[in-house]
This record gives sequence, structure tokens and C-alpha cells, in this order.
Amino acid sequence: MDEKEVEQQVIENYQQDEKMMILIYAQWCINNDLDPKSLYEKAYPSQTKNDALREALELTVPKKESEEIPSQTVLNVLQLFGNDDLAFIVQEEIDKEVKR
Repeated sequence: MDEKEVEQQVIENYQQDEKMMILIYAQWCINNDLDPKSLYEKAYPSQTKNDALREALELTVPKKESEEIPSQTVLNVLQLFGNDDLAFIVQEEIDKEVKR
């Protein structure tokens, strides 16, 4: 592979991983009876339209059909991709649940 092909492969891998991160986030929200769109909009009010999130929501399954996704996993994945604002909102929701 030449340099251009390697660069393209790296970009494609990153985009694929980013889609997985969004799917993990969306499924975690559903599993915890939370609205992924509203949490996202709370974290990023200027980005109310997110096609990647919309696409991920189409791939989610009902709560009863999903495997458990640990909260720490979601936080780690969000932070890995630099979504610290969203990770903060997710942490707030986790804290609310712990207090109940």
C-alpha cells in the first residue's frame, strides 16, 4: 500500500470506530430509559441535527433484547473520542440513577 492508501485506511478505520462509539452510546441510553437525542442536544446545543446518531438509533435494539453495557464503558468510549461534554452529561445521568 502506498502512503495515500494507508492514510485512507486510517481514516476509514477511525470513522468505523466512531460509528461504533455512537452506537454504544445510543444503546446504553435505551438500556437506561434515556433519550439519546436529548442528552446529545444537552451536551452539544448547537449540533441538534446529527446524522450519525440518527443512523445509530436505527441500529439499536429494544432494552430487553440488548446485552448490558456498563456505564464505565460508555464513559471511556466517549472520552476516547473526545466527547467530554457528552461524557459529563452521561455521568450526571449515572449519578442521578445512583441517588434513586
